[in-house]
Amino acid sequence: PMSMMLGAPEVLTFGQNFIRSFGGKRVLDVGTYTGASALAWALAVPDDGEVFTFDIDHTNYKKFGVPIISKCEKTFKKIHAIEGSALEELDKLIADGQSGTFDFAFIDADKANYSNYYDRSVTLLRKGGVIFVDNSLWSGSVCNPEKRTDGSTLAIHEMNDKIYKDDRTYSALLNLGDGTHVAFKK
Repeated sequence: PMSMMLGAPEVLTFGQNFIRSFGGKRVLDVGTYTGASALAWALAVPDDGEVFTFDIDHTNYKKFGVPIISKCEKTFKKIHAIEGSALEELDKLIADGQSGTFDFAFIDADKANYSNYYDRSVTLLRKGGVIFVDNSLWSGSVCNPEKRTDGSTLAIHEMNDKIYKDDRTYSALLNLGDGTHVAFKK
């Protein structure tokens, strides 16, 4: 059910290659759903790598993801599945002194909080870390002012604008999947 919510394979593969290319070890995965993206990142990080995946509800992760991912204990043990408010959990990581210790972040959760997830991810990433924001083109509707009438479309448009203007990162908005905004922390 709701299979269209899974991360696009090309986005996940591209993210894996980014992680591998710069030796990424610590990953933030905001929006677990079934765990497909968490699995992709866990396969990309080395044996001592970690993937922190956040979602308000892990029902689909437990039902669909865990039975598959747990078959490979080596990969499964890299994933820290955190159920609850991602904003609160990211704030806890910041409060625990983990700012600047993550290499990669993937944001694919509730669109209304994209901007907030982005800000916290920038704080938690090390210099040179990379953020992928999924669904950044939102079927092209973010490019059309007449279609920016719902909360999600407007939130994504505002987040794209924020990233473009952010002096903490360099960015590129790619036509990959449903749009992937890539931000490189300066």
